[in-house]
Amino acid sequence: MNRPRDSYLNLEISEKLLYNRFLNEIPYCMRLILILTVLFFSFQSPAATQDTVTLVPSKVNGKEAKMAATLLTRYHYRKTPFSDSLSSVFLDAYLNSLDPSKTYFLESDIRSFDFYRYRLDNLINQENVDAGFSIYSVFRKRFLRQMDLVLNDLIKRKYDYSSDEYYDSERDHAPWAKTQQELDAVWIGNVKSQALSLKLSGKKEEEIETTLRTRYERYRKSVVQFNSEDVFSLYLNALTESFDPHTNYLSPKASDLFKQSMSLSLEGIGARLQSDNDYTKIFEIVPGGPADKSGKLHPNDLITAVGQGADGELVDVIGWRLDDVVKLIKGPKGTTVRLQVIPAATGINGPSEILTLVRDKIKLEDQAARKEVIEYKNGSSTVKLGVIKLPSFYMEFDAYRRGDPNYRSTTRDVRKLIDELKTEQISGLVIDLRNNGGGSLTEAIDLTGLFINAGPVVQVKGSDNRVDIQADDEPGVAWDGPLMVMTNRFSASASEIFAGAIQDYKRGLIFGESTFGKGTVQQVIDLSRMLGSSDPVGELKVTLQKFYRVSGGSTQHKGVEPDILIKSAYDADKFGESAQKAALPWDRIAPANFKPVDKINDKMVATLNKSFQDRMKTDPKLKEYLAETEDLRKNMNQTRVSLNEAARKQEMEEAEKKKSQASLEIKVKGKEGSADDLGSMKDEVLREGLLLLAELVTRRIG
Repeated sequence: MNRPRDSYLNLEISEKLLYNRFLNEIPYCMRLILILTVLFFSFQSPAATQDTVTLVPSKVNGKEAKMAATLLTRYHYRKTPFSDSLSSVFLDAYLNSLDPSKTYFLESDIRSFDFYRYRLDNLINQENVDAGFSIYSVFRKRFLRQMDLVLNDLIKRKYDYSSDEYYDSERDHAPWAKTQQELDAVWIGNVKSQALSLKLSGKKEEEIETTLRTRYERYRKSVVQFNSEDVFSLYLNALTESFDPHTNYLSPKASDLFKQSMSLSLEGIGARLQSDNDYTKIFEIVPGGPADKSGKLHPNDLITAVGQGADGELVDVIGWRLDDVVKLIKGPKGTTVRLQVIPAATGINGPSEILTLVRDKIKLEDQAARKEVIEYKNGSSTVKLGVIKLPSFYMEFDAYRRGDPNYRSTTRDVRKLIDELKTEQISGLVIDLRNNGGGSLTEAIDLTGLFINAGPVVQVKGSDNRVDIQADDEPGVAWDGPLMVMTNRFSASASEIFAGAIQDYKRGLIFGESTFGKGTVQQVIDLSRMLGSSDPVGELKVTLQKFYRVSGGSTQHKGVEPDILIKSAYDADKFGESAQKAALPWDRIAPANFKPVDKINDKMVATLNKSFQDRMKTDPKLKEYLAETEDLRKNMNQTRVSLNEAARKQEMEEAEKKKSQASLEIKVKGKEGSADDLGSMKDEVLREGLLLLAELVTRRIG
């Protein structure tokens, strides 16, 4: 199964920080629930590896499913009845979780499953989950058949790489295969593409077969080890995620593992991973971790092999389950791990490269706010601009509860940094929220209070339609001067609350990309308490509330749209809340009673937007950045690869050439006071933000 799953390799985040993030809706951590369900798969007993094993539900699974359905229909924010229409969505979600690439089931299988399409609601209300196991048994049969084809035939073939053929790895919208021959043709293209990649990497014929055999034998083993609890978890998660993507079922073992993780110090490279078909993809770089500090690994890079130590053998991990890849990458602090990756900059057609990283722990200091002062020369004058990078919204709960007057928190740290920046006589301030996945809601509210003189910050609406307005009650501000907030696609949750409030109060300029769009709140319900069962029972995480800005609009789905938008390689339909099929919609409620401070107005935004648009036409460095962004978008969307050796080799060479050109430092020369004064900055988006802020400061627009 190729179902995307996420995992944190981090790191050392303290128990309370992790717990705080869990409760306060970091959208990525919310997915940890699904990941932990996956993580325990590898600990199943050897007895589950028999090909002939028959999987059946436990005696309590039916009761769990019925109780989960009851709680969802009563308490979920959406208030969706468990009807025939939801039953249909549930069935499609389950089939997609089993076979997202449509490489196992036949069209005839799908037609036979239509028997359940409008019956799953009735069956679960009768405490009957047999349908999930019946469908899974068909999947298992189809899966084993395809693995036998690959291992006994396809990896042994002598392929002709001279014909003009193509293979498309993106099959989400492909039709189900009508015949076995049609399905086998898909697999032939898949294996041939992998074999060609290995050949172009320098492997000999016998090495190619050995690599592919090892790859698919491990893949086969990982699926035949699934037990009944695993199948039930997949089935019930298909139901919960039909309500919304952040509502999930946690099996008993997954729940135990999650609780253990609260007190464990994890070590690794500091990257969040996700399965992407046969590949392991870098989804996020954790601020302060080894990957972040090295600058070698980037979002959307594909990991194809992992080696231990400076010279350990590289183990091919294409087709591996995510948790198994995590085990190879994770390790003790100070040890070395080598990764073979296909860079996102060159795409799937590009060559791979080997990176060496030293594992480490991530401390609070690595996650904490940090500052810098950047001087911008404008004619005969110099403008000092302060930048505060904020990786997360954090708070030291243990120290706070002990009464430690020096406990760390986002707001405390930022206030201190602002005081330091004021002594350095800055004229403008940037709060950089790029890649900030969220954290403490309280800290988002308090941080807003450093820039507004008390007032409502966010509205929280429950499934009972009651609205709770949460406000900053502390009068006074820490910074009253020009302010810019920078966001990108991975600014989420608490970041969106802060950015939205700054925008609504017209307190600062929002620059960058539209944010993630995660505007919901979840709560975990222990099903064992509801059922009173002595048998192991899981937990249910349910979306109960939704965030709204003080202006009335939700942060859900749309996120926060910047005042000045810079093009992104990360499209919302693939890298945002809106990429989720069952995501709750954007909507609006009545605005809160608040008074904008009008530090920013429409004239300012229009003037600065014109300056930015003009620079896009004339500034060489900005033009280069936008061109690279467009190339990256195309590379990430490229799923069709040539099976012609000469053509594939040429594509790899062209991708490598582009990468080499992009890595050259662009030296811009120009007149004093132009955009060229910041030309040495490697962060082009920050450079553009500083240019806009400097214009706001020096021209006193509006």
